[in-house]
Amino acid sequence: MRFYKILGVGAAVLMLSACQSTSLFDTTDETAANAEQTSQPIAQMSCEHELQQEQQDCDEAQQGTYPVSHPVDAVDIALPEAEPERVEETQAEQEPSPIIDVWERVRQQLSLHVPDDRRVDVQRDWYLKHPDYMQRVNKRAAPFLYHIVERIEQRDMPIELALLPIVESAFDPFAYSHGRAAGMWQFIPGTAKRFGMKQNWWYDGRRDVIASTEGALNYLEYLVEYFDGDWLHALAAYNSGEGRVRRAIRNNARRNKPTDFWSLDLPRETRAYVPKLLALSDILRNHEQYEFDWPSIDNRPVIKVVDTGSQIDLAFAAELAGLDIDALHALNPGFNRWATDPDGPHQLVLPADLAETFELALADLDERDRLNWVRHEIKRGDSLLKLAKQYHTSVDVIRSINDINGNMIRAGDHIMVPVALKSLDEYSLTVDQRLADTQSTPRGAHQLTHKVRRGDTLWDISREYKVNIRSLAKWNGMAPTDPLMPGRELVVWVNQVTEEQRDDAVMRTLTYTVRRGDSLARIADRFNVKIADLTKWNQLDRSKYLQPGQKLKVFVDVTRT
Repeated sequence: MRFYKILGVGAAVLMLSACQSTSLFDTTDETAANAEQTSQPIAQMSCEHELQQEQQDCDEAQQGTYPVSHPVDAVDIALPEAEPERVEETQAEQEPSPIIDVWERVRQQLSLHVPDDRRVDVQRDWYLKHPDYMQRVNKRAAPFLYHIVERIEQRDMPIELALLPIVESAFDPFAYSHGRAAGMWQFIPGTAKRFGMKQNWWYDGRRDVIASTEGALNYLEYLVEYFDGDWLHALAAYNSGEGRVRRAIRNNARRNKPTDFWSLDLPRETRAYVPKLLALSDILRNHEQYEFDWPSIDNRPVIKVVDTGSQIDLAFAAELAGLDIDALHALNPGFNRWATDPDGPHQLVLPADLAETFELALADLDERDRLNWVRHEIKRGDSLLKLAKQYHTSVDVIRSINDINGNMIRAGDHIMVPVALKSLDEYSLTVDQRLADTQSTPRGAHQLTHKVRRGDTLWDISREYKVNIRSLAKWNGMAPTDPLMPGRELVVWVNQVTEEQRDDAVMRTLTYTVRRGDSLARIADRFNVKIADLTKWNQLDRSKYLQPGQKLKVFVDVTRT
């Protein structure tokens, strides 16, 4: 078995930003400052009254750089090794050698013209100076590249599109950037819905590599038809929208100017976006000439899509397949929770050599054995929403399983609820655990919790606590332009606590994630609070053990943490 790692490494990416000015500039060397790249344009930032760090952020935004989140650490995935092929000597003399590297397969089909243009030169120079970047990208791409190339070829589309996830996300399905763009192909919610990617509490098709690849190719087919077969216009529109590119074309036409991509007045990020793709194409085509060590990936299928037929616990599915949970989840990043979506899709991506074993084991199971169940006696004060939160499921699932119409439940009745097979911290790649890991990573001496109020913005909150807006967003797994919902709890890390914050300390709360080995006494001692208070704040039954991954609210004097 060959082990590949899908990597998630935080880095800066090339993006467009304007600080009060909406004017456009030619791409400069600074626009290739870092290539952990993403593609959607962001809203304007105001640079007025910024602290020194914010001014630096604004300067970087004007240069075209902005951060993207890669929240997932390296995940080892065992993919099947290629078996050496035996070829008869006479046959070997008659037939050409098979292509054993999928990147070589791509290289032999490259067709888009790469012009002698400074914008391409800038991007190519950056990649050539950072060969380690391509090594990281290649490890993420290894499980999925063969499938993507197959689909591009089947649709008779330019093979250069196989390079597009490098520009978009560095082949990271967990990547998250400004404008709420997510996944390997960096879809925002609206465009994803438009091109068939389901998004709900259980599942996000933007992160599902199989679904998002189909959506991206559908979108690109639509765009190239929209722009009468011009692939550079289509690619520019994939980055900044067909409306923006169409207006740029019309503006040039009215002025009797050329309307090719290189002549259009487009956002700076878009002006660099197409050159990035062409620069990668040029390097791949001529990597020997450039003495660039382009990595290789076996030219054969290493994954298989299996239909489970119904909802299944990811931990249980991993056991059936002989994988650990993280490896299964890394191959299936579209699932937000501990189980697949009860309403589908019911497909799992598995290493090809494990798929048959999984299918045979699954066929021997009763459908209800795919989930772990609890029989819950309804108590006074229970509600469907409360039970859904308690058992980490959704109200719709509880209703469907128990044939409940509406929201009425009666004390004394019993309902069946599906629950995770293992403690929630075992499902470390779920959306909740990714956020919990991000928020709990120490970033300063004191952690405060801010509960979002109606009308709050990240800018307002950053000013209130005197922290950098970009840092505030990063601490909470967000982008600086993301909207805030009232009631959401944000962590704020500060090195010093102001007098105002000290006076208001009793109003501050921490959300603590229980770790393996924790007890109420240990947590109470850590935060200098009483066990009785912990029990009261969280309505705990002291006779029951705490569960790893369980979240506790702690009211704490931040000057003592």
